[in-house]
Amino acid sequence: MKQINLTVQSQGRGYYLITNQIEQALGKKLTTIDAGLLHVFLKHTSASLTINENADPTVREDFKNFEEKLVPRNFPYTHDYEGEDDCPAHIKSSLFGCDLTIPISNGNLGLGTWQGIYLCEHRDRPQRRALIITIHH
Repeated sequence: MKQINLTVQSQGRGYYLITNQIEQALGKKLTTIDAGLLHVFLKHTSASLTINENADPTVREDFKNFEEKLVPRNFPYTHDYEGEDDCPAHIKSSLFGCDLTIPISNGNLGLGTWQGIYLCEHRDRPQRRALIITIHH
């Protein structure tokens, strides 16, 4: 088992493809694995991870617009210590989740042709997000 810490910078609310950053952090370690699992854990409660369409950027905009309808800011939240995006960010994080498990096959992430790993930033301001990446083989 091998573990790597990775920090990803967001530019504020949005969906950021981080597949390449994860692959770069893994480097040659990834290419030596015939069969295994990659676990990605996000150490935050106001962001999340997901796997989805990696080619058409309009998917990211649709996600962003849908999440605002699903978890509106104008709901009367009591947890608003850090602004109007505070509690909605926590709820969105719980809905999407903070970890992913991806198969490793023949030295590559076992993602489908159109799949990519996203950091989902639910806060308005830019953030530095910490991930723990663990390889099991």
